[in-house]
Amino acid sequence: MRPRNTPPRLLLFAAGLAALAGCGTVTAADPPPAAPPASVSSASAAPAVDRADLEARARYAQTRLEHVYVTGAEGYTPAPRSAGVVGDDGFQVTYVDGKGGEVTLSTERRPFPAEECVAGPPDGDGCEAEGGGWYRRSGDRHAYLRNENGLRVEVAAPLAVPRDLLRRAAAGAHRADDAELDAVLPRATAPAGPVERGDLPPVGDGAPDNSVGTGG
Repeated sequence: MRPRNTPPRLLLFAAGLAALAGCGTVTAADPPPAAPPASVSSASAAPAVDRADLEARARYAQTRLEHVYVTGAEGYTPAPRSAGVVGDDGFQVTYVDGKGGEVTLSTERRPFPAEECVAGPPDGDGCEAEGGGWYRRSGDRHAYLRNENGLRVEVAAPLAVPRDLLRRAAAGAHRADDAELDAVLPRATAPAGPVERGDLPPVGDGAPDNSVGTGG
C-alpha cells in the first residue's frame, strides 16, 4: 500500500516545535529570572531623626520643641550659631544673605496685644493690622507679628530688607518638623554630667586647694 504523504502544513508545525526545543527555554524546574533591584527614594533612604535627641537638644538650648519655628527667605540661610533661646523659653534664629542683610524669626510665650498696635504717620514709626497679624515699624527696623499656638511669632529685619521679602518670610514661618528641628537646633558641646575639677582636695569642705607649696 502506498504511504500517505504528510501535508506540508503539519511539516512546518513539527519543524517549529523542534526549533523551540533546541532554544534555551525556561522549564518549570528552572528558577525565575532575578528581578532588577528596586530604586530607593531619597525620602526612604534618609535616616529617621531621633526624637529623644531632639528633645535633649531643645533642653540644652533652654527652649521647647513646640517653640521652634523656621521659615524661608529667598537668598537667605540660617546663620551659624544664631539659633537659641529668647526670653524664658522662646526661640529665635537669624537668616543672612552674605551681604549684610538679615532676617530674624522669634517666638515667645507673650502674645502681642492688639491695643499695642498704634498707627503712626505714613512712612514713619507705627503699626497697622495686616493679614491676620500686624506690621510694625520702629526706628531702623520693621517686623511682621502674629499670635499662634499661644506664641508671639515675629519676623523682623532692618529697614534695608524689603517689606515684601519680610512679608513672605513671615507668611512662611511655621512650627518646625523633625527634619527642620534637626537642622536648626544647636548641638550640645559641653560634656554631660558634672565637670571633674583637679584642684579639689579629697577631704574637707571641698574648697579649692590654692596653696603654693614651699617657697611660694
